[in-house]
Amino acid sequence: MKNTTAHRATLTRRALMKGGLAGLGLTSLGLLPATLARAAQSVAAQAAANGKILVILELSGGNDGLNTVVPYADDAYYRARPGIGLPKERLRLLDDHFGLNPGMAGFERLYKEGQLAIVHGCGYENPSYSHFTSMAWWHTAAPNSGEEYGWVGRLADAVAPEAPANYLVNIAAQQSLAVRSLRHVPVVFDDPNRFLREAFFEEKDVLAAVHDDAPVSNDAQRFMQDIARSASDASALVREAWAKYDSPVDYGIASLDLPKVVALLDSGMPTKMFYVAYNNNAFDTHVFQNDLHQRLLTYTSDAVSAFMLDLERIGRADDVVMLVFSEFGRRVAENVSLGTDHGAANVMFVVGKSVKGGHYGEVPSLTSLTEGGNLQYTTDFRKVYQSMITGWLGHPDAAGILKGDFGSFDLFV
Repeated sequence: MKNTTAHRATLTRRALMKGGLAGLGLTSLGLLPATLARAAQSVAAQAAANGKILVILELSGGNDGLNTVVPYADDAYYRARPGIGLPKERLRLLDDHFGLNPGMAGFERLYKEGQLAIVHGCGYENPSYSHFTSMAWWHTAAPNSGEEYGWVGRLADAVAPEAPANYLVNIAAQQSLAVRSLRHVPVVFDDPNRFLREAFFEEKDVLAAVHDDAPVSNDAQRFMQDIARSASDASALVREAWAKYDSPVDYGIASLDLPKVVALLDSGMPTKMFYVAYNNNAFDTHVFQNDLHQRLLTYTSDAVSAFMLDLERIGRADDVVMLVFSEFGRRVAENVSLGTDHGAANVMFVVGKSVKGGHYGEVPSLTSLTEGGNLQYTTDFRKVYQSMITGWLGHPDAAGILKGDFGSFDLFV
């Protein structure tokens, strides 16, 4: 049998890229050549059987779902929001009950093309109105549990337990809890051009060298060497992919990092799960909401719509579905500052060519409210997650990943 160093030399990241892989990560501290071979076979088989990609877009701050998908036919909406309720004539009408916020031209197009699903009443029992706590529960899909791994990370562990490198990408300044994984080391970056290991000038050459020919004396040393190699290779691949990206598609004012997703897909990165965010609590609209909220929704709608066009350009539109969520909605009634306060149930969106567009879930009542004047959730948000796991990615054990069976929607063609 080949020794570890020689075997790794035959599994170069470039060679694996050509075969649908970008490298292999770690399944244990004692990584052996036989384990590498099994990992390669496992991931190659999966890639051949299922080339589907899941992209998750987080709208942090608590997006106001009622002024996003507006129930204009319900008089209770205008009674609760005499100052910030959006009149029917300004909306982008979807049907005889709902219209989209005026800024959402891109979402209107996607909906009318049958590529946008709107899921109503998404939430969970005993909701938290804290940004930090509620987002942690959406990230882990395990409210009140103390779960340490994210639902996307657990999904990656279940779908690809041999932990191939670059399988999971989080485009952000800091790693999200959602992608924290037992087996995978997510690729996390913000600016591709600066995706380099920080070091003093005098240290850079030494730190950049990954010594494959150095003797490995113990499992911990092997672990650190493989992590260093994986990080170095991933940063090079990301910078190269971004340097080559050139698209005529206009993403609008805020691209939400979605062109970076297209760049990596077009470069042949084997990533199956991407996590991006509209961060900095942008959607926390307590004061004079309407103008700011419309701008935020315009940026989001334009970017997502452009992303779908860009995927079409590179021939990957059939392979990608996007899930859009926020950590909670807003209260039904407007506040005295012509804004809205932290609420509970909200809408979620599922976008893609493979999506059966339309409305899903029971629409919450605007008059039978919970304590504090909030919408009663009618769809456990994990039902939407389960729909992604089973309906889109085709993994059979959503209940194991989500720690319960929440059912699913028939969202995909």
